Amino acid sequence: MKKLRPLILFGIGGLIYVLIELIARGRSHWSMFIVGGLAFFLIGCINEKCRKMPLVRQMLIGAIVITALEFVCGCIVNLWLGWNVWDYSNMPFNLLGQICLPFTVIWFFLSAVAVVLDDWIRHILWGEDIPHYKWR
Repeated sequence: MKKLRPLILFGIGGLIYVLIELIARGRSHWSMFIVGGLAFFLIGCINEKCRKMPLVRQMLIGAIVITALEFVCGCIVNLWLGWNVWDYSNMPFNLLGQICLPFTVIWFFLSAVAVVLDDWIRHILWGEDIPHYKWR
């Protein structure tokens, strides 16, 4: 069962991200399942390895990880393949229309949700302890 954990967490993260997009903008794309799953899995890895790290620092790392994933995915699916899944060209402080500062701020706060959700999923599915979070 331990070998399936990454796949299960990836699937949960991908599904949740697609649902967030469907609620927020009324549509999504299958590539967002992959990005969301990978982001959730990586934030969970950071959370597991850095238990003593303040939550705010984990949130900052999470925002950077998600923004980097979004940039790489955007360069592939939007610029290279031309699928036009999203376009941040009209947003302030954007880079090639694939990432922008306002969404990096959103990813910062969403990372906190991902850290706590990762802990609860691990607690419910595998009986792991729920950690106590510290801000500093």
